Amino acid sequence: MKTYVQNSEANLGQTLRASLGLLIFTLVGCGAVYSAIATGAGQVLFNNQANGSLVEIDHKVVGSTLVAQPFVGNEYFHSRPSAANYDLMAMAGTNLARTNPELQKQIDAQILEVRKQDYTGNAPIPSDLVTKSGSGIDPHISPEAAQLQVHRVAQARHLDPKVVEGLLQKHIEPMQFGVLGQARVNVLELNIALDQLQSTH
Repeated sequence: MKTYVQNSEANLGQTLRASLGLLIFTLVGCGAVYSAIATGAGQVLFNNQANGSLVEIDHKVVGSTLVAQPFVGNEYFHSRPSAANYDLMAMAGTNLARTNPELQKQIDAQILEVRKQDYTGNAPIPSDLVTKSGSGIDPHISPEAAQLQVHRVAQARHLDPKVVEGLLQKHIEPMQFGVLGQARVNVLELNIALDQLQSTH
């Protein structure tokens, strides 16, 4: 009986030591070493993305190419509408079903706003100008959505529309690897290019 108890205590001690060793290995290996390696690799291989893809002008951060901003002036291309008010801490879509009357009401209101700003007449409006993205901070719009705004931007900046059109064409990003996603325009980068264009004239 005594031998059995001693063996049981010895087995329990071995089990506890093994469990403790596994716990330490997991915490150090997965929690610290792996994180350090992944962070280091990210800094080396994808430094810009790992640090937020920040955009600096004169050593001042003006935004990120990954996050939309609420450009509102007529002299700027406008971003896609946001259900989160472009807030990183509140990233979200509307979560409204396509059959929800409130969604259609929001879309109708946005259509009127776009027609008012961009004088589209009866021309079709790209859906990304009147619907909100799932994240609420989508930094891109379609080339068609940007094209619709060229006349307004050119008029507000007293530029030839062909100049603004040429700048837009330079900022159209093709499908990734030629097959993934769709062609798109980063609104922040395009608006920065507009400001830089006028500052040189």
